[in-house]
Amino acid sequence: MDVFEAIKTVLAVRSYEATPVPPEAVVQILEAGRLTASSMNKQPWHFIVVENPDTLNRLGKLARSGPYLAQAPLAIAVAIEKQSPYGVSDASRAIQSMVLTAWDAGIGSNWVGFKNLGDVGTLLGVPESFEVLAVLAFGYPTQELGKGKKQRKPLAEVASREQFGQAFE
Repeated sequence: MDVFEAIKTVLAVRSYEATPVPPEAVVQILEAGRLTASSMNKQPWHFIVVENPDTLNRLGKLARSGPYLAQAPLAIAVAIEKQSPYGVSDASRAIQSMVLTAWDAGIGSNWVGFKNLGDVGTLLGVPESFEVLAVLAFGYPTQELGKGKKQRKPLAEVASREQFGQAFE
């Protein structure tokens, strides 16, 4: 799948088959995050792979916006250096790279939480110099999703030419 097709069709997945994500796919997803560009090449991130069902279950309880983590066969917690002024933006870019790479392999995912995940950090042994930005759930979707059928505002509502509010034609 080409990049634009992945962007056009990727959807949030919150229900996963029990099928494990193959190790080579896990490595490729992680490599997509690792290889993402970062400001001044600081790479202020750390990725924690979780496949243990007990830990996934605990993550599902700790991340209030993502109880479905408990049913996912794979989660990746994304921690950022607290002192980095670029941590949120750089890690967000890495997250999107991982999501799109997974989607290309037929693996669905979803971003769970946004900061305030101190209990997740404690569970996963994240040092004080880092904080968990998000947890990503990954797995094969339990149902076929409407690829490309997104409810998005028309381009004219979200884009301008030269100045905010000037019609993009």
